[in-house]
Amino acid sequence: MSRKLSGRVALVTGGGRGLGRAYALHLARLGADVVINDINLESAKDYEERLSAPTVTDEVRNLGRRSIGIQANVTRKDQVDIMFSRILDEFDHIDILVNNAGGNLNRLGPKAGSPVTSPSSASMEDHQFIMDVNLTGTILCCQAASIPMKRQRYGKIVNVASQAGLHIAPEMIKAMSYNVAKAAIIHYTRCLAAELGPFNVNVNCISPGWITTSRAIAEGRRGKAAKELEKQISLGRLGSPEDVAKVVEFLVTDLSDYVTGQCISVCGGYILF
Repeated sequence: MSRKLSGRVALVTGGGRGLGRAYALHLARLGADVVINDINLESAKDYEERLSAPTVTDEVRNLGRRSIGIQANVTRKDQVDIMFSRILDEFDHIDILVNNAGGNLNRLGPKAGSPVTSPSSASMEDHQFIMDVNLTGTILCCQAASIPMKRQRYGKIVNVASQAGLHIAPEMIKAMSYNVAKAAIIHYTRCLAAELGPFNVNVNCISPGWITTSRAIAEGRRGKAAKELEKQISLGRLGSPEDVAKVVEFLVTDLSDYVTGQCISVCGGYILF
């Protein structure tokens, strides 16, 4: 793999497992130094995801790149500000931000399953939690990254939405808060792209479809359930984390220098149906 990101510094939020881990390792293989953020840097253990080293930070270092792990809650502005201050102290600049932290998570913990937030009767506690971990965290990290990126007149920001933010599948009706948060991320991406374009900062978004992350597999995306989903996908298979990481590569390298404010579906053609 070419070292097209040599000299670049990237931050991946929610990088302790799953898609975030795939993004972090892919960027490291491209030559970037990578900061791993997670609310729990050992979150891979929650879903028995096998790593090649004790943490993703160690995996990046084993690829020959500099890496630090920062345990921080991206829904807290004070913790985000401290995280970016540490990154700039350690690396002097930041070139890439991948806002991956989020998901249809339960405020009671990773083993509590996905919450039910139906449009007409969602608990406001559950709703606000999901909005914060997806939308608020994305906004806070974008705002913090914008300061050094505007100053250096360069940056690549990739926000992570979802197919749930583009259309409503029957099985997602009771995930209203997640759907709304991801739709908001898509539009926030457009707003930020319009503002930061004059500073040579590209802001784009990806919307993954049915991906075989460790969490998704643990929660039932396998066997018969996977086969049923495959029938809805034009390419006839579920996506892998690496499938999505390759699109992130496009958005953080010079291949996308004239692309901003866009949302790219990474769904194998699911959006066609």
